[in-house]
Amino acid sequence: MSNESQQLTVKEKIGYGLGDTASNFYWQMFMSFILFFYTDVFGISAAVAGTMLLVTRIWDTGIDPIMGVIADRTNTKWGKFRPYLMWMALPIGIIGVLTFTTPDLSVNGKIIYAYITSTLMMAAYTAINTPYSALMGVLTPNSLERTSVSSYRFVLAFVAIFVVQGTTLPLVQFFGHGNQAIGFQWTMVVFSATAVILFLITFFNTQERVHPPKDQKTSVKSDLRDLLHNKPWMVLFFIGIFALSYNSIRSGSIIYYFKYYIGNEILTSAFMVSGTLAAIAGVMITKHLSKLLGKRTLYMVLWLVVSLLTISFYFIPKENIVLIFASHILISFILGPTAPLIWAMYADTADYSEWISGRRATGLVFSAATFAQKLGWAIGGAFTGWLLAYFGFIANVVQTQGAQDGIRLMMSIIPALAGLLAAGAVWFYVLDEQMMEKIEVDLSSRRKKAA
Repeated sequence: MSNESQQLTVKEKIGYGLGDTASNFYWQMFMSFILFFYTDVFGISAAVAGTMLLVTRIWDTGIDPIMGVIADRTNTKWGKFRPYLMWMALPIGIIGVLTFTTPDLSVNGKIIYAYITSTLMMAAYTAINTPYSALMGVLTPNSLERTSVSSYRFVLAFVAIFVVQGTTLPLVQFFGHGNQAIGFQWTMVVFSATAVILFLITFFNTQERVHPPKDQKTSVKSDLRDLLHNKPWMVLFFIGIFALSYNSIRSGSIIYYFKYYIGNEILTSAFMVSGTLAAIAGVMITKHLSKLLGKRTLYMVLWLVVSLLTISFYFIPKENIVLIFASHILISFILGPTAPLIWAMYADTADYSEWISGRRATGLVFSAATFAQKLGWAIGGAFTGWLLAYFGFIANVVQTQGAQDGIRLMMSIIPALAGLLAAGAVWFYVLDEQMMEKIEVDLSSRRKKAA
């Protein structure tokens, strides 16, 4: 990019954002429905499903940095990160369908099948989403412009979330005619086909502009050393774990909350969709709030308020459906900006690493970021299954009072504890707006001298 302050076109921002629309046809199915699918449709216990999700996701987190290192060392005419959007679009689509397919096997056979397909699904997701995330760090060198790109990304991500949350159960009924196994399989066929098309649109409508210094020598050891000495990134690592633990536990509990506590499963989709619409509204004001408070302060305040509101959710009577929805809408609206903020902050840590070391490893920084996010997701997903088992949950029967109270805790106080940890961790993040302005000017000067 000849002009370091050049802004990206709206077309490219939308093109990039559609990649996260594609990703969330998978991610949101995992967050909101995979555990329910395994316990109530596929036919394995909550404890077994929770352990399986932990094992397969922990393994997957380990390959994130490897994928980042591979992407950093990929050199094609399309760039380092864009090619994976084309190469992996169809494989992840096929594996996604297989993951939501219920085979005619014994319980042990189903468990083995679930382990295999879940492992392959996570590997495919890493192979396409890690380069996709890193792509944001090389679209533009401008920190504020990256916040704008991130906002487009998450508005479009919430479009997929909206579709998945609002249409999954109706589509399952439409395709399955009462057979949820068939319904989930064909619903995933629709989502996967859509995702393949969207990944390709992102590939054809983006461009990589930020490149490593010309004299940079590649070394995995040096890249890892730089990452571990990147204190702002280390802070975001723990924030990612806490934030995804919150989201995973609460999102995974929603369908159980309405089916087994409220007693009206039909409300699940409306509840999810209302929250998603509120989150989209929150995302759309991220850039304005960020200019007012700065990314660091804003992120801290948002998580603190969200955590307190989530705790209060426990005390809402089950008969007060209006207040249940209103509380969720408010929580989701306040939580919305945290997603684009955290990814813009990750891009800032890539700049910080180059600033202090003279080396750039964008793919590794973002892969390590998804490592933290997936670790939180794995922990949250496993705990959701384990907590259900601990509270005495049994699928497709009337739940005991203890199980119902446990599900309420999983929608409120338990995830709120993770949210409070996320808010507290932000205190140690030092890259405020003034620091990023200095880094941007220094890096711009260096690049001009090296040109």
